[in-house]
Amino acid sequence: LVSVLWPLLARNDSARWYAAALSEDDRAAVAAGRAEAPGFRLRLLALDPETHRQHYDVIANELLWFLHHGLFDLPSTPRLDRGTHEAWDAYVEVNRAFAHAVAEDAAEHDTVLVQDFQLALVPGFLRELRPDLRIAAFTHIPFCGPNSIRVLPEAVATTLLGSMRRTPVGFHTERWARAYRASAAEVLGGEPDAPTFASAFCPDLDELRAEAEGAAVQEAVRGFDALAGDRRLIVRSDRIEPSKNIVRGLLAFETLLEERAEWRGRVVLAALVNPSRETLPVYLRLRREVEETVERINDRWARGDWTPVILDARDDYARSLAGLARADVLLVNPIRDGLNLVAKEGPIVNRRDAPLCLSRDAGAFDELVGACIEVQPYDLLQTASALHAALRMEPAERAARATALRSRIGARRPVDWLRDQLAHAR
Repeated sequence: LVSVLWPLLARNDSARWYAAALSEDDRAAVAAGRAEAPGFRLRLLALDPETHRQHYDVIANELLWFLHHGLFDLPSTPRLDRGTHEAWDAYVEVNRAFAHAVAEDAAEHDTVLVQDFQLALVPGFLRELRPDLRIAAFTHIPFCGPNSIRVLPEAVATTLLGSMRRTPVGFHTERWARAYRASAAEVLGGEPDAPTFASAFCPDLDELRAEAEGAAVQEAVRGFDALAGDRRLIVRSDRIEPSKNIVRGLLAFETLLEERAEWRGRVVLAALVNPSRETLPVYLRLRREVEETVERINDRWARGDWTPVILDARDDYARSLAGLARADVLLVNPIRDGLNLVAKEGPIVNRRDAPLCLSRDAGAFDELVGACIEVQPYDLLQTASALHAALRMEPAERAARATALRSRIGARRPVDWLRDQLAHAR
């Protein structure tokens, strides 16, 4: 989000960016009046650290993220206890703090763009404080359907959807907009009063290509050349996050080796994964499971100089771009994703016409269907078959699909996404 939005706002010296002060250094900068950013005005909110933790970790990441991505194991999770309700109070407090900050600063009839599910109550509070403002909200993750929204306590669901209903709300695909409208009808007894809209964003293609030509990326590409040798290289690039479906992707690759003996010794899977949200136990458990799964697969299948799976858990942007550039096949198999930017970045920087194996439950699938190879994210056999089809695809079809992917991805620019929000706010 920052990489797309920052350059657009930096060209407008009247823009103001509101964000939370996350660290002690951030809070010290606020206290000293030194919280600055190049190109536009920045206001950091020095929130109480414990209140912010409950807002962000407990409600945003442990409750709403899991709800909207379909990650709960409902017989056992979630368990909405007193601590959850106290954390919800913190979520409300943080959202109210953002709304008051904007209301204090905004000129009459200013336009306010509220970004993502952590701030879902801001539109409602702002409507009460400053009815003159023009507001649009954008949700970058999926939205759950009417059955799943009932997992939330009734008061929580009513407050969330009640805040959003009078504000234009955007999503990366119409699929999530439909789910939001259906959830609103279930909880509020009718669809939202304001329109919803779909507007997918994409990377800045010129900047992305320039970064992919940088010296650090070129050096990393040579490393992947040495790693793969004359073998095919499947690449995935993800945060270590439950919705990314990393373990099933690894098991599907193992299924490929089981079902298709011709690929044993002839293909390598490079899993380029970045640690994420490691203050939460579920993320630490997932990282261990990923590491243990890779170790078991390699213990079972490795022969001679062939290691089937290479796991790289460094947070290294140049390495990630190099992997996407060098891949013979790209695997993106999330359980559910609002968009999945890797599915767009990969085909743009790739140099080998790599087929894209893409989950049908990624938001980007709606744009790229027909040019990608569909992956059913829960089905190991189907995912293995998709990888097999990609690995054996003839050069002419690879080239045609790669051209189609680049054409569709390049049809929109980041500024188109921003303009869609401005138009709906106004």
